[in-house]
Order: sequence, then structure tokens, then C-alpha cells
Amino acid sequence: MGVVHANKVEQQRVPSLPRQKSFIPPQIPNPFVHEINLSPVNKLKMVLCGLFLLPLRVILFMIVLLVSWLVAAIATCCCPEKNEKPLEGWRRKVTQTLIGSLGRLLFFSMGFHVRVEGKPATPSDAPILLVAPHSSFFDAIAVIVSGMPSSVSRAENISVPIFGRILRALQPVLVSRVDPDSRKNTINEIKKRATSGGEWPQVLIFPEGTCTNRSCLISFKPGAFHPGVPVQPILLRYPNIQDTVTWTWQGFSVEKLLLLTLCQICTNVTVEFLPVYVPSEEEKKDPFLYAHNVRHTMAQALGLPVTDHTYEDCRLMMTAGELTLPMETGLVEFTKISKKLNLKWDSIKKQLEVFASIAGSCKGGRIGIEEFANHLKLPVSDVLRELFSLFDRNKDGTIDFREYVIGVAILCNPANTEETIKMAFKLFDVDEDGSITEDEFSSLLQSSLGVPDLDVSKLFRDMDADNSGKISYEEFRNFSLNHPEYAKLFTTYLEHQRYYAYMLECEEKEDYNVMVQSAANKLCPISNEEERISVSDKKED
Repeated sequence: MGVVHANKVEQQRVPSLPRQKSFIPPQIPNPFVHEINLSPVNKLKMVLCGLFLLPLRVILFMIVLLVSWLVAAIATCCCPEKNEKPLEGWRRKVTQTLIGSLGRLLFFSMGFHVRVEGKPATPSDAPILLVAPHSSFFDAIAVIVSGMPSSVSRAENISVPIFGRILRALQPVLVSRVDPDSRKNTINEIKKRATSGGEWPQVLIFPEGTCTNRSCLISFKPGAFHPGVPVQPILLRYPNIQDTVTWTWQGFSVEKLLLLTLCQICTNVTVEFLPVYVPSEEEKKDPFLYAHNVRHTMAQALGLPVTDHTYEDCRLMMTAGELTLPMETGLVEFTKISKKLNLKWDSIKKQLEVFASIAGSCKGGRIGIEEFANHLKLPVSDVLRELFSLFDRNKDGTIDFREYVIGVAILCNPANTEETIKMAFKLFDVDEDGSITEDEFSSLLQSSLGVPDLDVSKLFRDMDADNSGKISYEEFRNFSLNHPEYAKLFTTYLEHQRYYAYMLECEEKEDYNVMVQSAANKLCPISNEEERISVSDKKED
């Protein structure tokens, strides 16, 4: 009876970690990868097209491009490089009509067949145009069919030969990803143009901020929604059997994609203008809500799911590759994770480096129980398995980087308080002399982990920063703060102690009750008839 009760308590002793729906992995695990697999028939078609169409297309493309550059140079001559004032008069007409027509001819020379659905809104109806999904450098077609509005572009693009001068004629809002004030300056510039009353052209923005494989819509950056003005969503589709236009972080280079596209007989693209989206008063006050609702509207029209991936996920993906991990390891939906767990970019990047040091020898970039134990320099034990299971959210026997980040933030960091560190130090400091010897350290870990022959000399040396043979509180504290996994291990040990104390108390009470009942039976024996009546009454009760 006592054993059954103990097993039930053992099962209930450590409750499973609550699984928030908001932390469920995304439906699309990696929207930043695109691989092209050409069949032998497709390869033959492209070779034949390349022999006959490619030379003609390249010649026509270069002629149109040089003429466009010349027109853009004339339109921007004697104008300052910084877009302090909008182009006016003949300069704007040249940009919107002549360069726009040359742009259409440029895409025609590359074999594009453009289909337009819906109608572009006027600048007064929608000062801002939003284009998604953003998947290719060919998405510039949206600028051309929209009437040559200004666009938001990377500052580096303005320095690209020939294309940079054409871009400059459109007076783009330039974004620098290395300038800490660039985000604020970009938002202010968008606000200024969107509320200029038609003085500036419309602003066209790709709110995702980076290219995907069009399998979903990732997070929209809020910059386009800060002005609180109406926007017109624009959808891009490339309904082709062979996709040679998608340009992602993991896939073919610009040169290869351009060559493959030019060797296609025809490349179809559909540009659809949705009705103007007018924000509510609540959306005007909350740009994140505004962005979320517009993305939902566009996703419904496209029939695509949404994820919370952002450009920062791409940076983590590239970092993972540099750390010899599979690139998709770094994809954690940065915006969602950082917001809910209050984590910064540097913190998550540092955790990725730690994760890489643990999973470096693993295939697939996941941590198993053995790698987890090696990282903590401890053997596999029941306590360690319990800690590992709390990290392993989907119970597949491994920990990916997403689970590791969530586990450290939810399990370890809250447990890594000054109070917990002091309590753990007191547990190890058996003789209360203000320091921990290796014998004291080894003895407690042996009993807490249930491993009598445990060797903790390497872990002890790591904690003993000054090699004095003893661990001071300061050394213990610094190590605990830098390795929060141990804090949860210490609190798990304390939970074990409380549990065993509780079980001991239950057993003592049970033994006492049995003893009292036995003594009572000896003093006042119950007849069979009385016992039958008593039992019957209890059943009725």
C-alpha cells in the first residue's frame, strides 16, 4: 500500500512544464531555403533555350539597361545625393513615365509575362504600398507596375553600378543595417513622406524585410505602419512549373538564378492590387497590431500560413552555419521568442554558441542525453534525466536550439537567483568555513545524483578559478551565473530532499495509525456481527 502511494507521489512530485501554444514550433520550419532540382528534360529545354534565346535576351537587356541608366542620370543630374527634396516637374515625369516604360521593356527582354489584377490606388488614397511575399530581386516588377513609387532599400544598393543610378532616380528611403540609428531615421522618413500630402511619391515597402521561399508570410516590420495612414497591399505570385526566381539565404546565387531565368521560354508573374486597407483608431495607435492585421489579410488572400520569423533569424541561421551546425538550427522565430522571454539578440547569439559547443559532435544539430551530460561534466542519472526531459518539450529524446533557448529562459534563469545560489553554496559548504573543498563538492553531488563513484574533479577545477583548491562564494556565484543549467540542477536536488522528507513523514504517520488501530483492537475486540454492521454502514455512508 505504501509502495503504491509512493509511486503515485513520485509521478506527481515534479509537474510537467506547461507548454504554451505560443511556443509551438512554426508550421513552416525554414522559409529561407530554396533548392532547384532540374530533371533531364528541363535541363535539355534550358540548354536549347540558352542556345537561341539567351544571346538575344542578353543583348536586348543590356541595351535597355544602358538607356535606363542614361535617362536616370539625366533626371538626377545636378541633384544632391541625399534625398532632401522630392523630384519635381520634368524630372518626376521622366522618372514615372519614361523609366517606367523602360522597366517594363527590361522585364520583357528577360522573358517575363506580367499579369496585373486590381487597380493601383492614388497617393491620396494610399500613401504607402505594401508588397509580399518578398522572394526575389525580380520583385522590382511591383515598383514598375505601381507607377514608379519610392521604395525602401538597403543603403548598399545605391552603390551598385548602373542599377544604383536607376534606384537613385526613384528617391528611395535608404536603410543601413549597421547604423544603430537607421531604424529610427527610416521610420521618420517614411512618416514625412506618407504625410506630405502628395509632395513626395508613394512609398513602396516590402514589410518582411528579407527574402523567403513564398511558403508563408514572415513577421512584418512595423516601420510602414507607424504613420497610421491607409495602405494598399500588393500580392506577388510566380505561377511557374520551374521556379528559377526565388532567391533565399540558402540556395542559388544571383548569377545562377539570372542565367536560369533567362534560359526559360517564359516566366510568369502576377501582381495583384488588393483594396486599400484603412486602419482603425486602435491600429493607428498600435503599429504592431496594424502590421499583424494587414499581414493576416494578405495571408488569407494568398492562402498561406504565417510565421514569426524575421531577418534576425537569418542572421542566427548564418551564425549556425559558421559554427558548423545545420543552418536551420538557428531558426527560432526571433521576434516571438525575444518578446515573450525578454531576450536580446546578443543573448540568443551567445546561447547559440554554447549550444554549438554542446552539439558540435552531433549529427543534425540536436542534443541527446549523453551530450547534455558531457556538457555539465556529470554522468547520466535520474536527476539529470529529469532536467533533460524538462528541456525536451516535444519528448523526442533530443533538444534542438529552440528548446534550449526556451529551457534556459523558463527553467534555468528564474532558478538562478541570488537566494538559490546562496542556498546551494551552503549545502556544499558542510563545515561552514566559507569555502567548498573538492571532498565536500564530490560528496554532495554523489548523494544528490545517486552515483557513489562520481568523479567531479574536472567540474571542480572549472569552478575553482584561482586554482586554490577551494571554491569561494564569489567563484561559485560567477560560475552559477554563467552556467544557469546548474541552478536548476541544484533546485531539483532540493525538491528531492523535500520529497523524501515528505515521504518519511507520511510513513511515520501511517505506522503510527496502524499501531494505534492495533492497540484499540486488542483493548476492544469487535464481534463478527458488529464488524459486519460497521462495514455495511460505511458502504452506505
